[in-house]
Amino acid sequence: MNPHLVCVGGEDHALRVPFLIALREKGFRVTAVSSGSPVPFLRHDISHHRFSFDRFASGGGEWRTFGTMRRLMQELQPDIIQSFDTKPNLLTPLSVRGTVPVIRTINGLGWTFSSLEPRALALRPVYCALQWLASSWTAATVFQNSDDQLFFERFRLIGRGSSRLIRSSGIDVGAFATVRHLGSSATKMRKDLGLQSAEVVIFVGRLTRQKGVATLLKAVPRILSARPSARFVLVGPRESEGSFAIDKSELDRHAPHVLALGPRRDVADLLGMADVFAFPTQYREGVPRVLLEAGLAGLPIVASRMPGCSDVVEDGWNGYLVAPHDADALASRTIDLLSDRAAAKAMGARSVELVRKRFALPLVVDQYCDLYDNTLRAGHMRPLPAVGLGGGLANHRGGAHQ
Repeated sequence: MNPHLVCVGGEDHALRVPFLIALREKGFRVTAVSSGSPVPFLRHDISHHRFSFDRFASGGGEWRTFGTMRRLMQELQPDIIQSFDTKPNLLTPLSVRGTVPVIRTINGLGWTFSSLEPRALALRPVYCALQWLASSWTAATVFQNSDDQLFFERFRLIGRGSSRLIRSSGIDVGAFATVRHLGSSATKMRKDLGLQSAEVVIFVGRLTRQKGVATLLKAVPRILSARPSARFVLVGPRESEGSFAIDKSELDRHAPHVLALGPRRDVADLLGMADVFAFPTQYREGVPRVLLEAGLAGLPIVASRMPGCSDVVEDGWNGYLVAPHDADALASRTIDLLSDRAAAKAMGARSVELVRKRFALPLVVDQYCDLYDNTLRAGHMRPLPAVGLGGGLANHRGGAHQ
């Protein structure tokens, strides 16, 4: 029988649908568990179970989810579990406690290890303690960049499991090209947004301070002073980001030069109409998918010199790296790219080749399959005991577990 892989993630887990499809084509029986919508998974005939948790909460109420996760895994009977994102990476191994091999992927250390706010500083030792505890029941830990791997090794957070560097979750180069081909033209996108003659700087991500949106807004007046036709398009959610969200008044203050479009399904088309991709994140990223998409779109990139970003952007070669929080440096490098179109185009072409050679989905999936095969052959985990429908969660294909 094909090994049953259960892949657990947060509300953005649907972005990994191509990864899951590729694993299925490699012979795995795949089930997705996430806190997001089941629709993208069902569209590709991937069984989905909803598992709710609050990604902002840090109180004791979250620990009640352990029992729910354990019952779900008892019902699904996986041969191996893959987890992504901070809370699933903790909840999953701590819930199953060694009964099933868990592979956790550290896709960035996020706000806790990027911010100097008192709350973040207070949470760091708690996070390390939980990661250390989770490592006791983790078969292998995957890192998307070497900075995070070195951090875990330094603080002995890997435990007895193995450690592997696999850069990103991969990107389907062919599918991205198809979407671009079938989507709206750059001319139409610009016309629809009233940007026909503009120099377009685009940002894609959560509209939070931690993602550097405030830094980008601070850079806007300086960029406009040198490039009056510049316009700034921000794509991504804001209302769902709680206290981290950028205030709407800050966005409104820069209108009409700044357009906040909210979440969009046509990100590839929006990237295709842009001139520069700005990503002034303050997070310790894994390998940001948006940088891979911007690279495939042939955009020169200005990004923060942060873990994950420096794995995609080589300063002066396919874009520029600037210090986080440095609005002046962000403005200067953006102006440079808008002022020298030939250099910007050459940088964008290098980004395309870099993403194709280093981050293409088949390359990444082959590395994960090798890790899964090695883990399954080790066979040192015990299966979870099955539970009856009366004692566990009902299996609603594509439905939600409440």
